[in-house]
Amino acid sequence: MKKYLLFLFLLFICLSQVFATHNRAGEITYKHLYGNTYKITLLTYTYLPSPADRPELEVFWGDGTSDTLPRVQKIDLTPVMRKNIYEGIHTYGGPGTFVISLTDPNRNGGVINILNSVNVPFYIETVLIINPFFTPNNSPTLTFPPIDDACLYKPFIHNPGAYDIDGDSLSYTLIPCKREDGLNIIGYTYPTANNIFTLNPITGDLLWDSPIQAGEYNVAILIEEWRNGYKIGSIIRDMQISVVQCNNDPPIIDPILDTCLEAGALLQFNVHATDVNMDKIILTATGGPIVMTNSPAQFPQNTYGYGSVTAPFIWQTECSHVRKQPYHVNFKATDDGNGTPVKLTDIETVNITIIGPAPKNLTANPQGNSIELSWNISECDNAVGYKIYRRNSYYGFFPDYCETGVPAYTGYSQIDKIQNINDTTYTDNNHGIGLVHGVDYCYMVVAFYPDDAESYASLEACTTLIKDIPIITNVSINHTDNSNGSAYIAWSKPTELDTIQIPGPYKYLINRSEGLQGTFYQLIDSLNNLNDTIFSDTLINTKNNIFNYRIDFYNDEPANRFFVGSTQIAQSIFINLTPGDNKLILSWSNNVPWTNDKFVVYRQNPITLQFDSIGWTSDTTYTDINLINGKEYCYKIKSIGNYSASGIINPIINFSQENCETPQDLEKPCAPILHVETNCLTVENTLIWSNPNNFCSDDVVKYDIYYSSVANGDFTIISTNNYPEDTTFVHSNLTSIAGCYTIVAIDSFMNQSNFSNIVCIDIDVCDLYSLPNVFTPNGDGTNDYYTPFPYSFVDHIDLEIFNRWGQIVFTSIDPDINWDGKNKNNGDDVSDGVYFYVCDVYEYRLEGIVKRTITGYVHVYRK
Repeated sequence: MKKYLLFLFLLFICLSQVFATHNRAGEITYKHLYGNTYKITLLTYTYLPSPADRPELEVFWGDGTSDTLPRVQKIDLTPVMRKNIYEGIHTYGGPGTFVISLTDPNRNGGVINILNSVNVPFYIETVLIINPFFTPNNSPTLTFPPIDDACLYKPFIHNPGAYDIDGDSLSYTLIPCKREDGLNIIGYTYPTANNIFTLNPITGDLLWDSPIQAGEYNVAILIEEWRNGYKIGSIIRDMQISVVQCNNDPPIIDPILDTCLEAGALLQFNVHATDVNMDKIILTATGGPIVMTNSPAQFPQNTYGYGSVTAPFIWQTECSHVRKQPYHVNFKATDDGNGTPVKLTDIETVNITIIGPAPKNLTANPQGNSIELSWNISECDNAVGYKIYRRNSYYGFFPDYCETGVPAYTGYSQIDKIQNINDTTYTDNNHGIGLVHGVDYCYMVVAFYPDDAESYASLEACTTLIKDIPIITNVSINHTDNSNGSAYIAWSKPTELDTIQIPGPYKYLINRSEGLQGTFYQLIDSLNNLNDTIFSDTLINTKNNIFNYRIDFYNDEPANRFFVGSTQIAQSIFINLTPGDNKLILSWSNNVPWTNDKFVVYRQNPITLQFDSIGWTSDTTYTDINLINGKEYCYKIKSIGNYSASGIINPIINFSQENCETPQDLEKPCAPILHVETNCLTVENTLIWSNPNNFCSDDVVKYDIYYSSVANGDFTIISTNNYPEDTTFVHSNLTSIAGCYTIVAIDSFMNQSNFSNIVCIDIDVCDLYSLPNVFTPNGDGTNDYYTPFPYSFVDHIDLEIFNRWGQIVFTSIDPDINWDGKNKNNGDDVSDGVYFYVCDVYEYRLEGIVKRTITGYVHVYRK
């Protein structure tokens, strides 16, 4: 058997040597072909002299199956570096999340930040998500290789050069390199000692400033794809950086600002790089604009110069380039090594966003209580529809060159979305409710694209409804009473009537409804004069009711009587008062078609009985403070507002009913914050808590102290502290310090706070029951009995002491033990030597009486 085990050990060593010094870097990408079928490309970089060449590799598809992919191309980059490309096609059974992975037995040996790297499996994976709610996804293409060089003590930069053909958003994260089953490599470390090693999560720029130890390092970059806020795939790139001593400095590319431009515009700028060593510099570029098929950007690749180089970037953009995410262009300057084999680089990443042109010639025309919008079809036929935005009154929005859509700060709100690029008209009738006469309505339209990219916003178009119906302006409470109240109702007459279609005479019908919802309207009166636009509604309960009014307008010609239109509904302001401690909280309704900008709060003067202004607010709540509990206070509200259109009374002023209330303390104090300190020797817990009077209350008079001896048990009051400034309590005479505490504060009106934080103490904070490892039962009066160290919290024990042959020589359930060294079987003294014990200790803990087993030995000496 020993020979067989030795054989297995030698076999393992030999296999490790065969597969040694192999994988350096790699990644897996995929392309959607059709349906649920994808083409997979596996890329590895390997150590060329290794005998472990791989003409094929097994890939696991993430659906429980695997295939062996053939190598379709191998490229020997250097005498020690080979690039291997493997391809395969796989069809999935349906939607799901699939982890496509490769595990190969060995990395190359000697990786600095991977312990014993030659025996650590090499693992890469790519996550493919097939989601029926999204169009099929393609993984990003990584245009820069996962192999790079660095110089000692010189800045190093790398970028994967990721390009996503679907226009998805990409994020970058440094993660530990992986071993088999996608687990983190044990003992893996990032190359960060005494220097900076960071990854930009947006651009993907990996910066190492600067390496201080030569050798090979492996790092893993997780590249995640996001679409409309959802993750739809990811790639793990495992890359290798070789750090060597060299006399060289990297070239430097001049900074290039990110930019945005409208589709169809020409983008042109120069890229300039310099090298302090006057080395030969080769300037290249990669990224979406360069590799795309439709009107790609032009850049003279491999442009070179000595000490300095400049090349033009030119991109004639077009509508097909519009997308939500910016295009990343990576410019790379590489020197010739300054006489060394290590070529250093600098990378400048530029973000370019192509934005769709704004819809042109937006017009707005009123039609009854709606507005008809029209505009020109989008200049980009790859747009899929339009978003319609509206606000009251003109803003004057002119977007910044990178500002798409309609930002919220303009006050515009999206009111609808059209899913057809050819549909360039829209009727705004406020979703069937009708628009409000007297309001200036302004609109903007934005085109949107398949990935929800938005164009620039159109110019604003504003209009008002034709004033061919009355516009209500006032619902103001004149007198507050539960039976003899009155309200003032007023409106602005129609001034743009078509007298041919509506010849007159005219009649106003005044309708009223009670309640906040205003459901059932009844006719209460009518007026026959077009200029008679004021009405007083009397003998109503304005003290307790809210009133809603609507004015219907009729052509009242005999034999030609017909309805023309109605005002919007306007509601009276109704104050509600909520009592608090030395305060009253006022709240009121604001259901009117005009805009109320300001509310003035009035309180009745108890001496003059006049209502005096005490403050104002733009909200519909107000808190009156520093009042006297038990004293009545009366209030009313004045609203100040307007319609945005001209020709209507401005400002519009209305009053609420009067309402009275008495402040009273119904507010519970805030909860104390509890802290507990334990004295293990005296078996006491000292509770210390914050006084709410010092930070959030002013009339706490006592505290109730609650206790539970076990966790999750019922709390009971163990004490009441009637001195609010005394915020301590000592809980003593305990069997165990284990238990939970909480405090309730009570104010002068007997309002109780919420429970404080619950603090639970367990006996682990103290020295637990334990036994010595020696005693001397020789009758000299010292240490003649085997007893535990000082203890608390023990209910009982179950102790067994064994000799070296496993025979029990003593048992006890008494926590004090008091073994005199005699054998329980015959009463004789046990011989000197080592004895072993197993002791089950039953302790008072938070869970109740809990058994804890301790084991050990005791040495018996008699000399």
